[in-house]
Amino acid sequence: MPDIRLPDGAVKHFDSPVTVAELAATIGAGLAKAALAGKVDGRLVDTSFLIDHDAQVSIVTERDPEGLEVIRHSTAHLLAYAVKSLFPDAQVTIGPVVEDGFYYDFSFKRPFTPEDLAAIEKTMTELAKKDEPVTRSLMPRDDAIRHFESIGEHYKAEIIASIPSDEPISLYTEGAFTDLCRGPHVPSTGRLKVFKLMKVAGAYWRGDPRNEMLQRIYGTAWTKKDELDAYLHRIEEAEKRDHRRLGRQLDLFHLQDEAPGMVFWHPKGWSIWQQVEQYMRAVYRDNGYLEVRTPQVLDRSLWEKSGHWANYRDNMFTTESEKHDFAIKPMNCPGHIQIFNAGLRSYRDLPLRYGEFGACHRNEPSGALHGILRVRGFTQDDGHIFCTEDQIQPECISFHDLALNVYRDFGFADVVVKLALRPTPRIGTDEQWEKAEEALRAALRACGAQWKELPGEGAFYGPKIEYHLQDSIGRPWQVGTMQVDFQLPGRLGAEYVAADDSRKVPVMLHRAIVGSLERFIGILIENHAGAMPLWLAPVQVTVMTITDRQREYAGQVAQALRDAGLRASSDLRNEKITYKIREHSLQKLPYHVIVGDKEQQSQTVAVRTRAGEDLGSMPLAALLSRLQREVAGKTL
Repeated sequence: MPDIRLPDGAVKHFDSPVTVAELAATIGAGLAKAALAGKVDGRLVDTSFLIDHDAQVSIVTERDPEGLEVIRHSTAHLLAYAVKSLFPDAQVTIGPVVEDGFYYDFSFKRPFTPEDLAAIEKTMTELAKKDEPVTRSLMPRDDAIRHFESIGEHYKAEIIASIPSDEPISLYTEGAFTDLCRGPHVPSTGRLKVFKLMKVAGAYWRGDPRNEMLQRIYGTAWTKKDELDAYLHRIEEAEKRDHRRLGRQLDLFHLQDEAPGMVFWHPKGWSIWQQVEQYMRAVYRDNGYLEVRTPQVLDRSLWEKSGHWANYRDNMFTTESEKHDFAIKPMNCPGHIQIFNAGLRSYRDLPLRYGEFGACHRNEPSGALHGILRVRGFTQDDGHIFCTEDQIQPECISFHDLALNVYRDFGFADVVVKLALRPTPRIGTDEQWEKAEEALRAALRACGAQWKELPGEGAFYGPKIEYHLQDSIGRPWQVGTMQVDFQLPGRLGAEYVAADDSRKVPVMLHRAIVGSLERFIGILIENHAGAMPLWLAPVQVTVMTITDRQREYAGQVAQALRDAGLRASSDLRNEKITYKIREHSLQKLPYHVIVGDKEQQSQTVAVRTRAGEDLGSMPLAALLSRLQREVAGKTL
């Protein structure tokens, strides 16, 4: 009979099998009441799960991350229950947990309206208050197919038909609703108290645009109301910071249907781009990178040798000329190897660091495109380091410190590091993957970094370190990477002359700090809510007149600012100064310089910040000194 070891090391002996709920009751009435699920030998299970063997067990409550996941998964089922109660003809498909919530996809004869969403949420609340038990049962696969077909749930039947015939199907029932699911779920609907439906969107069945467009209802669920309120506040703040809205408002860029997933940069937006690119170009130069440029279109044969044609073909744009197949490059690495191969390389040349602001194109699904954060045409601050195995660790350590410094300059001090490990499919031997993964672990340990490992999420040719930034409202963004590649150089014939005159294949480190410049600029816009720090702002200062009498003096001040290397504009319109200040504040210009008769006579300027701070009058030289210090220091 089972001996159950608890997280604190205590062991409980039972004379017969015991459920997770019964185990919780022997520990304490409070824990039994709080139990949402259990963890048996690391596996998440329902509280009704029967433990019939010696096991390591913990009770999952709402205080545990797994508890919140169970709540959200169960709330997705409550959503489906409510939809079926209100709209019996709707078919349910899939309803997984996602970051901060859940969604469920439905097939229905008409679009759901905002009024429908309100009614569904109200019904969810009513169903939750009934506190109906959520019970699990098993059914043979073929019986389950027939059951769901008989009640008109054809999508569920299709899902079950894809499951092996010898695998029993687990079903969960609450009240009048039964759904296909592996679970686990909360013991009863009354445990679901804090939730909200957010929006309706379209989604193709199984993600295939050839299939029916379903309706996806998104929702969020939390353990406490104040957590929900804080989340809704973040969402409201995120909407204010939406880079697409700010891109239009600040005249930075636009997108249009004739070029899906590709950006039209306007002068102000291109100014931000140039500041980011020139900053990163200086980073290249100061850290031993040689800037290169490679072709946009390369013959299919090269992509076949690299492995991209077999492993990445669906994401590549292709073309044909004179009976030859070509691909528009989705990444820069094969081109950089061609430059390495163009000359005889010695071990004395290594590490050899190439950098390129390489324009790439990837055939992302149209439904995945999102402003400039997810595009088809983009430019990377792409770099590749050719080195020996002994040089992997020092190069990764150097890159780690460099990346953190760059992120700080752009205003990101909170950086989360993750290590993405071998995926399926992949190229190379397990021994090579083990060596590459351990090289990255050793580098992170040497940096004193903390990291989270992501099994299965590496590139097909090698593992990678990922850098995730947290913005000013707490959202994570994945940007930079460092990848160890033992595969691609050998596949494309790269080699160097070693100290013993033998020929060896170099290791290739793929690295990017900001990644896609389009995406990074979108992140910057949202992080700063469009109010860029002075060194990045497309217009850093505007000079405004109070009357036409100051027109000439204002022009002189603006020209002096431009001569000092600042991006300055002037507003000489015959408008009230309060109107001008408000307009330029809405454009989020960092500094407003105002000149009236008094300033003209004293050869000074009156200065305000976009935050509304009045800095008073000062000589132009004092303003220049202040602005130049702020730009040089990259003050945020």
